[in-house]
Amino acid sequence: MNLQLFFERLKAERQNLGLNQDDMAKKVGVSKRSYCAYEAGETAPSAKLLASLALMGVDIAYILTGQRTGGASAATPARAVSEGDRILLDNFHSAPEAVQSGIKTALGAFASAAGSAKRRKAG
Repeated sequence: MNLQLFFERLKAERQNLGLNQDDMAKKVGVSKRSYCAYEAGETAPSAKLLASLALMGVDIAYILTGQRTGGASAATPARAVSEGDRILLDNFHSAPEAVQSGIKTALGAFASAAGSAKRRKAG
């Protein structure tokens, strides 16, 4: 594995999530020093890191190979995050864990209700 490309993709994915290195380290369960070593290309990724990233929804195939799941290459431009979405993400990540959990629960309920309504309408 080319660590140079790995750490560049890891950093890009962290930035796409709207997280700083400290927040990302906490989310993947490693020290900030360890996480920074991954992004600096000083340390190869551990299975623990990759598993934690996968649980966050990060495309591990892309991180490791540059190929997005589904075959899109690294040259395929990522969908830009609007300023409104960036503000929403920043506010979400700045909120306490209990607030984040409540937001996730509420959004899950709304999505479930919307899906049920679509199925009733289509049926």
